[in-house]
Amino acid sequence: MNNVPLNALRAFAAVYSEGGVRAAARALGITHSSVSRHLAELGDWLGVALIEQNSDRRRLIFTQQGEALGKAAVSSLRDLERAIASVREIRSARSVMISTTPSFAARWLLPRLPRFEETHPQIEISVRVDQKLEDLETAGVDVAIRMGGGPWRDLRCEALMDDSLYPVISPSLLGDPARLRRPADLAGLRLLHDRDPNASWERWRQAHGPKALDVLSGPRFASSDLVLRAAAQGQGVALARHRLAADDIASGALIRPLGRHGVTLEHAYWLVFPARESLRPAAAAVVAWLKREAARD
Repeated sequence: MNNVPLNALRAFAAVYSEGGVRAAARALGITHSSVSRHLAELGDWLGVALIEQNSDRRRLIFTQQGEALGKAAVSSLRDLERAIASVREIRSARSVMISTTPSFAARWLLPRLPRFEETHPQIEISVRVDQKLEDLETAGVDVAIRMGGGPWRDLRCEALMDDSLYPVISPSLLGDPARLRRPADLAGLRLLHDRDPNASWERWRQAHGPKALDVLSGPRFASSDLVLRAAAQGQGVALARHRLAADDIASGALIRPLGRHGVTLEHAYWLVFPARESLRPAAAAVVAWLKREAARD
């Protein structure tokens, strides 16, 4: 092991897991030419080919030896990463890590954390904002909360709560409440779009019409939180998730003019747990609280 080119082995593991040299370079934060040099170095050191030559440069084909080494290298490095993480940060048995999306964290989770702290002062909750579900164990995540799409393979998933979609608008933009009483009244108003496919205006239009409603025009935003902020600023009409917009509606920052016209989203939010780990007592207390808060809404 004294002579193993570890940097080259790490680069090869990244190429194997990411599926390409350029993707591995992005993951490692180095140039793709550096990754290529590491691959050549490792192949020369081993004396065997790890990647087959083929005419399609966009698609890597690993040799039998490359497959074996790639799987072993990725698995070993992940084990090492977990060990390093546990050494660098030995968490208290009272600490719990929640992973969720930026919009859900800002709009639903954070406003409720003070209630949890009042009843569980001995438990410390940390919030990790992330869109991915890979390697929850490596990241030290106890439970993740995700919108739609579940359940996910190779993970323990449990439906947390449903949701509903309905239009919202700023009172300053609406003006006269009589202006927006029917779906047809949306014609001529600027629609704001969430890139979340589960919260599309087309989905709402299919349920309530009108057929002539232009659901293609209007600005698009990368998160539900941004869509609601834009609506509160009077930039247009947003299609809101009730769970995320409820506080703005309660405060009067947004108005729900078409009260009867909503679309139900079944199993809109999921609890996701690392596949191999059982819940620690503190994490179990947090999960129980999340379920109570979901039912309370």
